[in-house]
Amino acid sequence: MMRAARVLVLGMTVWLAACGAGMAEHGSGPAGASTRPGRSARLAAAGVRLVALGSFREPVYVTGAPGDPGRIFVVERAGRIRLVLGGHPRPRPFLDITNSVKSEGLEQGLLGLAFPANYASTGLFYVSYTTANNDIRIVQYRRSASDTNLADQASARILLTIDHHRYTNHNGGQLAFGRDGDLYIGVGDGGSEGDPENNGQNTKVLLGKILRIDPSPRGTYTVPATNPFSGKSGGRGEIWAYGLRNPWRFSFDRANGDLIIGDVGQDLQEEIDFAPAGAGAGGNYGWSIFEGRRRNKAGSAPHAIPPVLVAQHSRGYCAIIGGYVVRDRSLPNLYGRYLFGDNCRPQIESVNLRRGHASGLRATGLEVSATSSFGEDASGRIYITSLNGPVYRLVRG
Repeated sequence: MMRAARVLVLGMTVWLAACGAGMAEHGSGPAGASTRPGRSARLAAAGVRLVALGSFREPVYVTGAPGDPGRIFVVERAGRIRLVLGGHPRPRPFLDITNSVKSEGLEQGLLGLAFPANYASTGLFYVSYTTANNDIRIVQYRRSASDTNLADQASARILLTIDHHRYTNHNGGQLAFGRDGDLYIGVGDGGSEGDPENNGQNTKVLLGKILRIDPSPRGTYTVPATNPFSGKSGGRGEIWAYGLRNPWRFSFDRANGDLIIGDVGQDLQEEIDFAPAGAGAGGNYGWSIFEGRRRNKAGSAPHAIPPVLVAQHSRGYCAIIGGYVVRDRSLPNLYGRYLFGDNCRPQIESVNLRRGHASGLRATGLEVSATSSFGEDASGRIYITSLNGPVYRLVRG
């Protein structure tokens, strides 16, 4: 998730991050003009507070299963998925694959979890993790036939293995199902610094991309015909979008299907990218020719799409943590606003997003140290995880 620049000691854990003190900048037009937030940026979103679900071991993601508002799933980096049932964490993991997961590297581990819309009937779900030789593996599992609070450990079927053997960092890890029913997969650029192999702009490899596949119940997948390189010689069919450094967390707006990507930057700029529903196929977000809105090195990034929001390291950011557009109507002051954070700054911020524009950037008044991810459950409630252990839910206060 983070860039190799300095090590942050976060409670009992060590996490890799960049350095940086302040608020983000947001684009005011298609050219990506920047502006500092005004006085409203310092105003808290009144009436919102955090309620802890419990404390976990290096939680890196939290989500719910469609049609099941009573169960919350917390992903622990070492290789466990913990179940919160009725507001109480269960002692026995829903899934424990620590023997398959390599989590020694500071950015490695069990990193993603996604449930398809038909999970209630099929019991199928998908995880992303790093292997002993640093590769990225996407695996299908099935819920236990005898206990809905457990996964079938023996049901694993490997959908996809992505060659990532050279370095341990920039693994991506986000999994999410779109409104089209396809599985979207975030993959980092392969690691090291500066994208030494130029994977971000190379459409012949899966690194530095968001992929889109159609999984089958048999543990295989097909490439959707509407993918930009499907059936063409110019790139891998699985690619949906490219030019990404480390899309640690992306999400779909549950109200309209817009895709929002938090892409972790390198030396100077973090970025949030935006693709309206139905318009993201083949999007090139510029890495590694561009970092944020600045040119990073010589070369070409055809039709590069500038970010809608840039967060400067000089203002305290180091690793953007992409979140969700809030669609929980019990949080009226945040409804329709995109919520995000950063691993180095405890402040949680919100902003309005649309194609080519970000506006109304402001602090929420909420603070979470060592933010590692956001999550959303089946009812649209929003969660925040901290590498220090706590997992919080946003509630009206």
